[in-house]
Amino acid sequence: MQSIHEKILAPSILAGDHADLKSSLREIEAAGLSWVHLDIMDGHFVPNLTFGPQTIKAMRSASNLFFDVHLMLDNPDKFVDAFIDAGADQVTIHVEPDYPIADTLKRIRERGCKCGVVLNPDTPAEAAKPFLAECDIVLLMTVQPGFGGQKFREDVLSKIETFSKWRNELGLNYRLEVDGGVDLKSASSCTARGVDTLVAGSAFFKADDRKLFNATVTA
Repeated sequence: MQSIHEKILAPSILAGDHADLKSSLREIEAAGLSWVHLDIMDGHFVPNLTFGPQTIKAMRSASNLFFDVHLMLDNPDKFVDAFIDAGADQVTIHVEPDYPIADTLKRIRERGCKCGVVLNPDTPAEAAKPFLAECDIVLLMTVQPGFGGQKFREDVLSKIETFSKWRNELGLNYRLEVDGGVDLKSASSCTARGVDTLVAGSAFFKADDRKLFNATVTA
């Protein structure tokens, strides 16, 4: 039987104040949340740059939030140790680049860190199926990664249904996460299809009442 997970909102620090990331962490904590989503971009796999392990380490010293670290890198296998050392609680890696995915997931787990795979909107679900048994979480991008503020891709909803079905059929217990254009409307469409973890950036930080936003999207 499919596991029913508590729904979690993981605000993306990418939409926070980059001049004072610690204050953004405090805003997340003040809303009563336990997770923060950290997007790591290399300027190659995606057309943007964010920050590296040193920044994660600095934030780690200021917060006990669960650090959900999403590596958007051409070669994440070369960097997982650095991000785990910096304080990641969970590391997710993309299936699109050419590198040893299974070995990298194994390495993350050996380090005592949760792990998972990520798929871009146009990547077929089957690309991740060989790795599902090793995953604590599967992250489906609902925008093309690189920049915040994009519109939610409705065509990913059928992929969400596929992973929810596989989770049930295969007797697995991975969390199902979405990232990109998540707001009150799209969150409802996702959770109705089995999503239990939602990444929101702009919608969270711009909300008039962040506690209410959290309560609504995770209802």
